[in-house]
Amino acid sequence: MATDRDTVLEAAVGVLSRRPTAHLDEIARAAGISRATLHRLFPGRDALIREVGLRGLQRFAAALDTAATEQGDAQAALRRLVDAAVPDAMLCAFLAGENQLYDHADINDLWEVQIDRLHALFLRGQREGVFRIELSAAWMSEAFFDLVAGIGWAIQDGRLAPRDAAFSLAELFLGGALRRPEAPAPVATPDATTHSTSDRKPETDTP
Repeated sequence: MATDRDTVLEAAVGVLSRRPTAHLDEIARAAGISRATLHRLFPGRDALIREVGLRGLQRFAAALDTAATEQGDAQAALRRLVDAAVPDAMLCAFLAGENQLYDHADINDLWEVQIDRLHALFLRGQREGVFRIELSAAWMSEAFFDLVAGIGWAIQDGRLAPRDAAFSLAELFLGGALRRPEAPAPVATPDATTHSTSDRKPETDTP
């Protein structure tokens, strides 16, 4: 029976997302194949890493498509993205940890396209009054992606149950990103309505 290429890639993700410098022998063992078989499928470590990276970016692009992040309320769109992205959180963990991957121009270009789409979602949410405007949309984009990666690591290490992943991610992120209601205005006093703070006299002053 021919070795399933997808199974090998999934095994590689599980190893490389936690240990980016892992040797091919370790990846082959995780996939249940010999190093020679692995080499027949992928001519070298760089080729394997590049294909895993492409798969991760393609899956994240598919999650953005599934979530239809350009449509509807921005908060609802983000929750849809959470549901679509969490099943591939381990691929996001790999993308977050494998810096050398972005030495490839095509990989880097594809990454920029996806992060720009995420950025556009947060920027739209800020304009709609959904997300906080004192946090930059670019920063929220990076923070969100890194949290998805963190979900992948937490599931892999047994610190988070897969069934709790989407809820945990959405609640943690939105707890910090959603725009807060305006604080109630203080009750006006005669001084407050007729003088600036700098014009007020101390209460101990005589008239």
